[in-house]
Amino acid sequence: MATYDGLFDALGLRAWCDAGGGGGGPMSMADLMARASGGSAAPAGSWWDLPLPSLNNLHAACGAIWQTRDLTLGLERAFLSARDALRIVLDPVTQPLSWMLRQMIWLMVATPWFIMLPLLLAVTWAVARSWRVVGLVALSLGFLAFVDHYTEAIQTLAIIFVCAFICVLIGVPVGIAMSRSAALRRIGTPVLDMLQTLPAFVYLIPLIFLFSVTEPKLYGIAIILYAIVPVIRLTDLGIRLVDPDVIEAADAFGMTRGQKLWRVQIPLALPNIMAGVNQTIMMSLAMVVIASLVSAPGLGVLVLRGIRNLELGVGLVAGFGIVLLAIILDRVTKASLARIDVSRDGR
Repeated sequence: MATYDGLFDALGLRAWCDAGGGGGGPMSMADLMARASGGSAAPAGSWWDLPLPSLNNLHAACGAIWQTRDLTLGLERAFLSARDALRIVLDPVTQPLSWMLRQMIWLMVATPWFIMLPLLLAVTWAVARSWRVVGLVALSLGFLAFVDHYTEAIQTLAIIFVCAFICVLIGVPVGIAMSRSAALRRIGTPVLDMLQTLPAFVYLIPLIFLFSVTEPKLYGIAIILYAIVPVIRLTDLGIRLVDPDVIEAADAFGMTRGQKLWRVQIPLALPNIMAGVNQTIMMSLAMVVIASLVSAPGLGVLVLRGIRNLELGVGLVAGFGIVLLAIILDRVTKASLARIDVSRDGR
């Protein structure tokens, strides 16, 4: 006799429970052991030992109630039944992402190192305007090239450039829209909370079922979903933190909503937006390593190789290379943010 038999008897649900007890799913180990012992009733325990009224425990007393494995199997079957329809919708939308990732990786890897490295240093100078930051980037990339990790580092940078660009392209307008609409903020905040707290590996589970492992958009979508949250949140925050007196002065000058946004709100919110871009780049780099599990190229592959083959040196050197990339990307974006602050103070 199961623990909760008396509850269903008292509620008059015994007939319903018995009618639904013919489940055809696989038997659990506890069910097999109970059947092997002849189905003898377990000795009554004290209320202190009362089991939690979970699905499995309630199913033992009432066969009409699902077990946990029935719930998970139902979710899986529902997802698989909708997979073809989702692919019809998502494939055309996400195919440009695969093309962008393939072309950027090919372009940066195929370009000779004596052109690519000076080009990266020139971009660093244009953004940061700091010889110290340029020197740090040169030393870091030089070290990675010296230990024969140049190609993997360039592949990682290519993925980050594409995914971070798309995050900014989508995230900034969404953040602006959330700052101007309380209803949209109420809807979007729970979604952002879920994206921010969902474990990184969980992003890969539905995507593996939707797309082929050989398609770059598989890891591209995972990186974008994981990294887009900071730029949306900080754009929304930056727009809403603009001084109301400044907005009132803009209204007094007769500015339209578009003029206020582009000439007042975005320039004043730019430090917060750049902070969001910085965090998005850092989170993209973190996800690139995990995405190596689903064929993302770069330094993450070497880290994964070190774990799988117990090659300590390979994993440590590749991990140190990822740290160097994180440092230079952080310093470049922060130097750009410092330039924005100085130019704003100078006005």
